[in-house]
Amino acid sequence: MQETDGAAAAVGGVPVAELARCYGTPLYAYDAEIIRQRCRDLAAWDTVRFAQKACSNLAVLNLVRQEGVVVDAVSAGEIHRALAAGYMPHAAPGNGEDGLPPVHPIVYTADIFDRDSLAAVASHGIHVNCGSADMLDQLAERMPGAAVTLRVNPGFGHGHSQKTNTGGEGSKHGIWHEDIPQVLQRAEWAGLMVSGLHMHIGSGSDLAHLAEVAGAVERIAADVGRSLTTISAGGGLPVPYRPDETHADLGGYFQLWDATRKRLEDRFGHRIRLEIEPGRYLTAEAGSLVTEVRATKRMGSKRYVLVDAGFNTLARPVLYGSYHPIRVVAADGRPAAGEPQAVVVGGPLCESGDIFTQEEGGFVTSRPLPPAAVGDFLVLDVAGAYGFVMASNYNSKPLPAEVLVDGGQHRLVRARQTSDDLIRGETV
Repeated sequence: MQETDGAAAAVGGVPVAELARCYGTPLYAYDAEIIRQRCRDLAAWDTVRFAQKACSNLAVLNLVRQEGVVVDAVSAGEIHRALAAGYMPHAAPGNGEDGLPPVHPIVYTADIFDRDSLAAVASHGIHVNCGSADMLDQLAERMPGAAVTLRVNPGFGHGHSQKTNTGGEGSKHGIWHEDIPQVLQRAEWAGLMVSGLHMHIGSGSDLAHLAEVAGAVERIAADVGRSLTTISAGGGLPVPYRPDETHADLGGYFQLWDATRKRLEDRFGHRIRLEIEPGRYLTAEAGSLVTEVRATKRMGSKRYVLVDAGFNTLARPVLYGSYHPIRVVAADGRPAAGEPQAVVVGGPLCESGDIFTQEEGGFVTSRPLPPAAVGDFLVLDVAGAYGFVMASNYNSKPLPAEVLVDGGQHRLVRARQTSDDLIRGETV
């Protein structure tokens, strides 16, 4: 998307100025049709499992559920969200198709059980993807005889930032690949059946690195044996944030994994369910953060545009140096006009790091944008993944509202926090 594209003064066909007038700023707006299309992009896979930590609003969960997408949960709270959005807690008898094993509507994936999550898993009969061997004994005490998936750390990882790399010795995630034989023995002693294998090497990985996972899964599957009925490619599918980036070759990626699955089916003599677990891929491009310009000023050689959203609203730039496309919409709703000028875009927080145009390491950069004045709007795009879900109340700022745009219509799907909400539960 071109940042100065005049046709882009809207989200999902609804003018940015109208959304701001109805709901205020800062505001997250999601285009439902883009989410539907991203779900359908992955229709070749037996199961698409949404990593809801990317965007867990109930309306979004309900939308992907209607598209046949199931969910991953990483906490008791996410299990509760999935149930509230209409997901069943566990597979209904006979819900497999074409000889495939049943699909679990909700899977709990983590490296530990905190006490709340273990209670939720046991109470609802949720399938578990175990990232630590200690989880096996804890699960067996509450759900004897359960089938489990093992999340394996293959010894390598990748991602758009070292902080999102989830494989290799520097990552806490998963069971170390060399420990799998002992862990399988431990599962047997605990009376659990290992029915699935899962690997995820990092968020925002490229397909070349993601492809290496298939070979690792195939090697480890030999240790698991015929009890294996499901393999998961994990997530990490890249999405384009910068103008020169494109979508990945999803067809080629599926063919690679399908070939892996077929070799395992031949080896074990039964069908294997093939899952993929996208998070950002389903929602990133659908989301936009609408924020209002509240000040412009010069600091030496740099021009600053300051808006009412900060890293309390969108944390990815300050955490990872992440790039988000930015467009300017005039206060009257028209696309911004004028010769672009290099500006630094910052927020309202009492922190020098509260800058949207920065690189990893905190280096402040400028972005060429059309002139913006107080009352105009800046729209940060590709903000539908790890946006609202990572927002905070830092500086006692209320969480923003969320809006779903669908077919040219818009509706509030999360109310903006109030000052009373901020102190609810506190005492003097």
